[in-house]
Amino acid sequence: MDPSVIFANLLSPSTLFFFLGFAAVLVKSDLEIPHPLPRLFSLYLLMSIGYQGGAKLAAAGLSGQVLLYVGGGMLMALAIPFAAFFVLRRILGTADAAAMAATYGSISVVTFIVGTDFLTRAAVPFGGYMVAIMSLMETPAIVAGILLWRLFGPSAPAGAATRDWRRLAHESVFNGTVYLLLGSLLIGFITGPTSAKALAPFTVDLFKGMVLFFLLDTGMLAARKARQLIEVGPKLVAFGIGAPLVHGAAGMLLAYLMGMSQGDALLFTVLSASSSYIVVPAAMRTAIPDANPGLFELLSLSVTFPFNVVVGLPLYFSVIQRVWA
Repeated sequence: MDPSVIFANLLSPSTLFFFLGFAAVLVKSDLEIPHPLPRLFSLYLLMSIGYQGGAKLAAAGLSGQVLLYVGGGMLMALAIPFAAFFVLRRILGTADAAAMAATYGSISVVTFIVGTDFLTRAAVPFGGYMVAIMSLMETPAIVAGILLWRLFGPSAPAGAATRDWRRLAHESVFNGTVYLLLGSLLIGFITGPTSAKALAPFTVDLFKGMVLFFLLDTGMLAARKARQLIEVGPKLVAFGIGAPLVHGAAGMLLAYLMGMSQGDALLFTVLSASSSYIVVPAAMRTAIPDANPGLFELLSLSVTFPFNVVVGLPLYFSVIQRVWA
């Protein structure tokens, strides 16, 4: 891996603002972002990337190749939880293993955003359809986690299971994050690139600053949870670092076989390597009440997310450049 790529990534505004927030908690600074604002940042970023992705998708068109990529993304979102579950069951109970497997089968929107910023700085193009793939990779992982719990956990009454499935199906599709992403994507697709150009000051220019505020807040949140890592144990911490490497390698191989460009391949790899710390943990609280949501939120946010942002992105990109060349 080219050390200059790592160095450039470490000195990028995205990474530095994340660590600025992380350090603020460590040094006990009184820095605080008022509570409603982080939610506003999150909603804005979801709307912006969804809209931009829809506009790019409208410009590129829905081809058989794009549908192949979407199918590949959903395949990864289903396969990763099953593979991760049988590893995690050696460390955790069935409930926690199933919930964490779903968490690692799903994706991190913030990691995806940092990945797009990485490619933009490197002047590497990528397709707007990658936003659609990201949006569609949430639900299969949730379904896989529930299925694993149903197959290997204690049996539940049939009526209760049916009610759970219906409620969870609704929550998976109409969850605020998924709903806003897909809705914005659809609006961008319908209105097309002409409207997107007119909205660029709001959806593109403002986006860069909002990302930095969001990562500052994410850094503070990660640092607060990092204090609990001692209680997690070395095996789970090792999983939090090893899982993105294994899952990312599998995603990279599939991207190569599907014939993705370098930019698309990096984002596909990042989606495969990342893990959810917002949508899936919230869904798992309802789906698997015996699981400990703090456990997989902690590992995803305080171990896997920083690893992917600091080390993973330049590592994956360096490998892709060598293999694709």
